[in-house]
Amino acid sequence: METDIKTDRYIEAIGRRKTAAARVRITPGIKQSITVNEMDVEAYFKTDEQRRMALDAITRAKLSVKFKITALIAGGGLSAQAEALRHGISRALVEHDAELRKKLKKAGFLKRDPRAKERRKFGKKGKARKSPKWSKR
Repeated sequence: METDIKTDRYIEAIGRRKTAAARVRITPGIKQSITVNEMDVEAYFKTDEQRRMALDAITRAKLSVKFKITALIAGGGLSAQAEALRHGISRALVEHDAELRKKLKKAGFLKRDPRAKERRKFGKKGKARKSPKWSKR
């Protein structure tokens, strides 16, 4: 009886990259559908590279169960959003099935990529490290 209740419920996880954050919900279902900000994933991510990056966790996991995935993504650029979506999907899949943790961790999908843009310092030319031309006199 409890397994029937569990299949109706969704699993939620948050994925992040740079300043992008993705709130991902996966629901086990009959057919697989992926929506991002109420748009189809093909319409939201224009390039094949971004689509592949976003859905890499599902392809690496080689699941027999189909999932309905809905995501709300905010902040960052499209590439960072794709990586945040991958991170969120990976976390949700591990919550669904703990056996996938080893496979997804080895692929590096469970680690939040900590690299972000360095802050701008005063006295510099527009960027974090570019300095004005030095002159002795």
